[in-house]
Amino acid sequence: YQEASHLEQFVTRFLLKETMNQLQSLQSSLECAMETTEEQTQQQRQGPTKPEVVQWPGKRSARRLQRNSSLLSNSSNLSTGWIEEDSQWMTQINRLQKLIDRLEKKELKLEPFEEEVLEENARSHIMIVQRQMSVIEEVVKQFQLALKQYVESASAQGGCLHVSIQKLPSDSRFIIYEFWENSNAWNSHLQMIYSKTFQRSNVDFLETPELITTMLVPGKY
Repeated sequence: YQEASHLEQFVTRFLLKETMNQLQSLQSSLECAMETTEEQTQQQRQGPTKPEVVQWPGKRSARRLQRNSSLLSNSSNLSTGWIEEDSQWMTQINRLQKLIDRLEKKELKLEPFEEEVLEENARSHIMIVQRQMSVIEEVVKQFQLALKQYVESASAQGGCLHVSIQKLPSDSRFIIYEFWENSNAWNSHLQMIYSKTFQRSNVDFLETPELITTMLVPGKY
């Protein structure tokens, strides 16, 4: 175990714990069966007896043996219970076997954490901007013309990677997605004349102030 890899050590610990749980489950079922047969034998020989306390190995406290006399008097119910217990054991064993087969194939991969090392002159982060605009219905066409001029001017900028427009069919609401090389390119874009002109025109076109959301994502993606 000490010379095994981290993955093999994990598999070993997992299988030991799972095996212990399965054995405890089987032990509990066997204890119930033993208690039932002992009580039925005592009732057949001596009649009803007082509950007996039995200490089982591995238990922290003694368990009082109590069973319903009507169930004990019916041997057919006892046989049915044994069949159901046997079926449950086989189900648990099959599940454990499938799990062991998966682990032996090493489908589980635990990769160590790796820090990203940026190369020199590499693009660190991309600025993604989402702009939501609710346009007055009467001036939708005028807004679309102003928006077209804005997109053409923004797309021509060196720091602009992509501009996408989405119009929701339910109302006169437009969503603009802008991708910029970095936050500096976005801030410079806001100071350009075409950008300020578009912002001033929106005062007359929009029902409510536009909603702007920005997010930085790793540039390599």
